[in-house]
Amino acid sequence: MAAKQDIWRPTDLLAAFRRVGFNPSLSKVAALWGNTPVTVRLDDLDRICQALQCTVADLLEAEPVADQQGGQKTHRVAAAGDERGPVRPVARIDGLRRRRPPN
Repeated sequence: MAAKQDIWRPTDLLAAFRRVGFNPSLSKVAALWGNTPVTVRLDDLDRICQALQCTVADLLEAEPVADQQGGQKTHRVAAAGDERGPVRPVARIDGLRRRRPPN
């Protein structure tokens, strides 16, 4: 999405964010640029989409979820209008997350 807006570096992305009134630190922008974020605030996600002129669906990817019966991994689609109803959170089966030390 960033390339469509001629954004090639974290500093370019920061400038695009500032044009829409979103003022994160350069280190936060660099972390978003270089890694897959674990969490993103919904307010920030709206501003990111506004800066990149895209939708939330353009930025998110579905994670594979193990099938309850066969153990096969499938992709769940989180979209409005899904005939199965809203997508519910699924417990991780790949082990516990390590806790980070307090700041």
